[in-house]
Amino acid sequence: MIKVLLERTIKGKKVHEMVRLLRKLRVKAMQQPGYISGETLHAVEDPNDYLVISTWEGPAQWENWAKNPERLQLQAELANYEESPPKVRVYTY
Repeated sequence: MIKVLLERTIKGKKVHEMVRLLRKLRVKAMQQPGYISGETLHAVEDPNDYLVISTWEGPAQWENWAKNPERLQLQAELANYEESPPKVRVYTY
């Protein structure tokens, strides 16, 4: 089992647009083989800093989702609202 952490920073006041897209991503991810769970958090001191944590059965399942055309399309839309590309880190137990 692995945990994937994505750190995202939103530009300006685009929080509502970003949250809408993150929800769409979560719904699509939940339909993927190997997806276990996920959560989205934002920093108390800076509501423009987001942390998305997802749990997958293994690296192959995450990599399949990471390369999925639907995910890539939503990520391209998210890029319009982000300061920079998300920082992605994968952890195992």
